[in-house]
Amino acid sequence: MTEGNAGKRDMRHPALNHCHLFLGGALLLLLASPALSCPARCECSAQSKSVSCHRKRLPTIPEGIPIETRVLDLSKNKLRIITPDNFSSFQQLEDLDLSDNLISVVEPGSFRSQLALRSLNFRSNLIQLVPAGVLSGLTNLTRLDLSHNRLVVLLDHAFQDLRTMASLEVGDNELVFISQRAFTGLLGLQSLTLERSNLTVVPTDALAHLHSLVELRLRYLSISFLKPFSFKRLSRLRRLEIDYWPWLETLPPLSLHGLNLTMLCITNTNLSAFPGAALRNLPYLTHLNLSYSRIQHIHHGELGPLPHLVELHLQGAQLISIEPFAFVGLKSLQLLDVSQNRLDSLESGVFASPDSLQRLCLGGNPLMCDCRLLWLLNSHKPPSLQILDVQPECSGPEHLLGNLSVTSRSLWSPDT
Repeated sequence: MTEGNAGKRDMRHPALNHCHLFLGGALLLLLASPALSCPARCECSAQSKSVSCHRKRLPTIPEGIPIETRVLDLSKNKLRIITPDNFSSFQQLEDLDLSDNLISVVEPGSFRSQLALRSLNFRSNLIQLVPAGVLSGLTNLTRLDLSHNRLVVLLDHAFQDLRTMASLEVGDNELVFISQRAFTGLLGLQSLTLERSNLTVVPTDALAHLHSLVELRLRYLSISFLKPFSFKRLSRLRRLEIDYWPWLETLPPLSLHGLNLTMLCITNTNLSAFPGAALRNLPYLTHLNLSYSRIQHIHHGELGPLPHLVELHLQGAQLISIEPFAFVGLKSLQLLDVSQNRLDSLESGVFASPDSLQRLCLGGNPLMCDCRLLWLLNSHKPPSLQILDVQPECSGPEHLLGNLSVTSRSLWSPDT
């Protein structure tokens, strides 16, 4: 190699060194850019692309949140207003938690850019109204929580664009009215909770737009009466929960007509009579819970054929008697809970087939241990039957007081 060539080779080294310095400097600038920064009072994870500013007493949304953030937790702060400028830069945001703030105003268009957002949590704020357009743009949202706010009414088209939303929580508000078209657009909604509000009637016409609804929970309401066809056009509804309606005393025959329920819970009410006529329209029912009511008697023929019913719960229902053949239409019954009532006996003739019963809760009743209970003794009860909950005890006659199993031999004596 000539000296000239060696000189040319040496002349390249400074240029290469400058190139390396330039690339290294660019990399440092990239790492220090706002897109990869983290607000001083927050915690960021590059791996999960999440930012947590939980309980930082923030009055506004902090600057410096990485634009590629997918999960953003701003809960338990002092945010008061949401505007279109707050989240317009975050195109990849999937989960946004704004719960436990002081938010009273959400301006229309605030989420117009959040096409990727799947979950939005406004729980425990001061929101009084959801005008049309406030939630526009959230076409891929699947879960929305508006519970524990100050909503008074739900207006027409409030959820118009939320076609893919599966779960909506609006409980613990001050709702007095739900407009007829409030739920239009919720074509995919499967789960709805309405609880602890001032509703006095079931919003039948509003619910009729929820054609995909599978689960409906109506809790802690001051509704005293169910009209016929209260749940019309909800053919896909499978689970209905009515809980803590202290003014509900009757269940009219057609109130549940048109439903294809598999699970029905009507608990903590003042129902005074067994709602057999209303239940006859539910042939696919597998689980029925009527606990904590004022039902005292179940008469023969009062409960029609429910061939698929597997579990029946009547705990704490003030039952005094269940007549023979009362459950004759329940051919698949496996679990019966009649604990904490006032029953003095439970005869095997109550059931269509005692041998199919697998679990029985009978504790907390003033049982009279006579021959009517022989079928429950170890030597006579169906081999698959288990006595659950509190072990039944004999309240009479006097010489048989105590645990039912302990008195089994006495029941066999000629003097019993």
